[in-house]
Amino acid sequence: MTTSAPSRPTSVEPGGIEAIPASKRHGSPWQLFATWSAPNLEFATVFVGFIGVAFFGLGFWQAIAAIVLGNALGCATQGILSTWGPREGLAQLVLSRTAFGLRGNILPAAINTIMAGLGWFAVNSVSGAFALATLTKIPIWVALIIIVVLEVVLAFVGHDLVQVFERYASIVLGVIFILATIAIFANKEVAPAIASHNGFSLAGFTLTASAAFGYAAGWNPYASDYSRYLPKTSSPVKVGWAAGLGNFVSCTVLMAAGAASAFIVAPKNASPTDAFVSGMPTWIADLTLVAIAVGAIAANALNIYSGAMSFLAAGVKIPFALRRAIIAIAFGILGFVIALVSILANYTSNYENFLLVIAYWIAPWLGIVLVDRLLRRGTAISAFIPDKAKYRNPAGIISLLVAGVISIVLFSNQVLFTGFLVRPKAPLAVLGDITPLVGFVLAGLIYWVLFLAFKPKVGGPLAEEPDVIIGVDAADSVA
Repeated sequence: MTTSAPSRPTSVEPGGIEAIPASKRHGSPWQLFATWSAPNLEFATVFVGFIGVAFFGLGFWQAIAAIVLGNALGCATQGILSTWGPREGLAQLVLSRTAFGLRGNILPAAINTIMAGLGWFAVNSVSGAFALATLTKIPIWVALIIIVVLEVVLAFVGHDLVQVFERYASIVLGVIFILATIAIFANKEVAPAIASHNGFSLAGFTLTASAAFGYAAGWNPYASDYSRYLPKTSSPVKVGWAAGLGNFVSCTVLMAAGAASAFIVAPKNASPTDAFVSGMPTWIADLTLVAIAVGAIAANALNIYSGAMSFLAAGVKIPFALRRAIIAIAFGILGFVIALVSILANYTSNYENFLLVIAYWIAPWLGIVLVDRLLRRGTAISAFIPDKAKYRNPAGIISLLVAGVISIVLFSNQVLFTGFLVRPKAPLAVLGDITPLVGFVLAGLIYWVLFLAFKPKVGGPLAEEPDVIIGVDAADSVA
């Protein structure tokens, strides 16, 4: 079996998605606080709060309420999913094979590959490139190349270097963004605007909450990717709280800063990052631009790494020792092209739509995998994860497709498509966008019913599960 962890953080992590053996386990649960803080300390997080006020018409405190709700839901599930990593030492989209079967799992793995390795990668690279270009006055395409190269290097080396980088980045970025947040709230335009603007609509509230949930829960399909190296004896409570709080605190603080920044008049034709720093003292603005660039790298190191893991979780066979690292390079090249196109397009509206689309698929996937784990509580899953197990579970894919289609067709609220029940003259137009909520509940209920109907295999007692599940990776020599 190929090894999965390097001896040093700067050594390239070999292998793919095979289970992490006990000899390679290391780290503390609370390292996950930094792991999930650093990637949120970036401009994409700020922009979620901004659109709640600027686009969805909410007052500051109304936007904060929606942000807290969306973040709380997305971060709670982040904590729950993170607790699954230490038990089997497997990546998140590998673990979802129990709910979807080997073949059925190809769809969620493929979606996450596109969303993580390409979608989020492009979004964050663009904001980082804008910040670097403003700070250094270099052409935007040169700034984009620099950002992308640094992101790919981290993801190419692998898990341990990513964890070290996130640990130190969380400290530096945290200090800078605290200064930036203070500067925004100290701006003379902000306090009067917060006091006088009390806009509220149920539609604006649900749209903002869905966008916040889409951002926070966007990390959910990666959760156990970064907890699977922790010792099997790690406290689930500590793992859950560390991951959930790291995600929640960073998201909520920066989204609040974004909501407040919407009241500051920005220079005409300014890029999104320029507009954000326009009201700050010069030295804080320059530090913030540095932080935005570094934050993009922190976020995308995870996006490319987990995108590669999801690609392999779909069962793709790549017979190279450095298959995960090679895929990371490929995603970097494709992501660069997408990011370059995004710079030429409408970044603002594209990002808003992207946040909602993220939530549209993650919510039903979450409902399914959480119900599946509940129904399998106390049982081993080792017999259903390996590639040669040929395990089938049609309940998962049916639930995902049915709940996804119904929730989107009836309740989605986007520029390109508006659901039948929330169109302007429809009876439920006031609801805005509750697609994620409907998708989560409906998928979970359908899966529960189909699980009982199809009766997919359930393993023996958890105590009988082997220490290492072999044969998970399609290119593993023992698969």
